[in-house]
Amino acid sequence: MGFIRVKDIACYSHHGCMAEEAKIGQHYSVDVEIATNFSVAAKTDDLSQTIDYCDINRIVVEEMAIRSKLIEHVAQRILHRFKKELSGLHSAEIEIKKINPPINGNVSSVSVVMTI
Repeated sequence: MGFIRVKDIACYSHHGCMAEEAKIGQHYSVDVEIATNFSVAAKTDDLSQTIDYCDINRIVVEEMAIRSKLIEHVAQRILHRFKKELSGLHSAEIEIKKINPPINGNVSSVSVVMTI
């Protein structure tokens, strides 16, 4: 068993409960960790024997482009697509960070972490 990590996928999205967030949007950063058995790929140098991190990035970017009120909802959609589309997936963890959230306070980000 091994892990594929894709860090700091940058997205500009329109998630949030406030009307301003839907209209203006803001920056997000997404981290993904996928557990899979890539021992055959490591021996054979064959991409088809592992999970392509380009597919991980594509799924994240596509789902982040679909507006939701809650980043929890977006995280769940992304994990669902990972489970459906990534052959060989054993487990996955995603963290979605909303950069400089519009809250009363000096906060650099808020995030949710979900696993399957």
